[in-house]
Amino acid sequence: MQIIKASEAALAGGEPVVVATVTSAGSAGDVVAGEKLLVRPDGSTLGRFERVALERAVIEAAREVFDAFPRVPVETLYFRDDGAAVTRWHQARPGDAQVMLQLFEPPARLVVVGAGHVGLAVAEIGEMLGFGVTVVDDREEFANAERFPMAEAIHCAPTEDAFERIAFDRSTFVVLVSRGHRQDEEALRAVMGRGAGYVGMIGSKRRTATVLEHLAAEGFDRAELERVATPIGLDVGAETPAEIAVSILAEITLVRRGGTGARMSSERPRMRSPARG
Repeated sequence: MQIIKASEAALAGGEPVVVATVTSAGSAGDVVAGEKLLVRPDGSTLGRFERVALERAVIEAAREVFDAFPRVPVETLYFRDDGAAVTRWHQARPGDAQVMLQLFEPPARLVVVGAGHVGLAVAEIGEMLGFGVTVVDDREEFANAERFPMAEAIHCAPTEDAFERIAFDRSTFVVLVSRGHRQDEEALRAVMGRGAGYVGMIGSKRRTATVLEHLAAEGFDRAELERVATPIGLDVGAETPAEIAVSILAEITLVRRGGTGARMSSERPRMRSPARG
């Protein structure tokens, strides 16, 4: 029950946890199917496994889950007697213990900087995809609950001030779609180094390159600046605010889930030529 309560608390916004469950004991006599071990980000645990080597290996594997990106909510590992683990069933040996790792964490959060037409469309589609939406804009006529009823939080304030009230982590996806490149540059400056899993900024290639060079000249880490998704989105020929939002959320989904962006139909086998009589 303690493990269940901790898992529910994580989903409700608390500290993330990984729950390891032995799904097959294999040939090990000291491992029981159904045993559970909860692992916290600092490596502390709740519950225990009888086999010490397995417990240590599972804790190490669980701690890697917290830092993995794209996020992996569920995975199965196969552990050998010495604690070595493999991820593919065809790599496992007969008798290996099979352990399922489940990540429990708060829903991913979408921080939309800019409450204009594109920002509104991004927030609407993001909420449909299950994101907790936060909106940031310093204009009261745009950043309000009437315009953004789907938002969990609305910060009508300068971006830097608003960001001081927002906790960023690997499950935070930041979309910069404000009314001008000066505002986007200020927002990018404020979010750098905060630990967000994704930062994307709208704009032309020339404009966004200029912004990145400005920040690099100020001393911001170039490697981190290179990871900024800008121009933002996938090339789907988007023109309207809704289409631009689809492009942006498609890229975020790709990053979050580890997709390729290729058309699914490109993997379809070619049709066979008709048999000649």
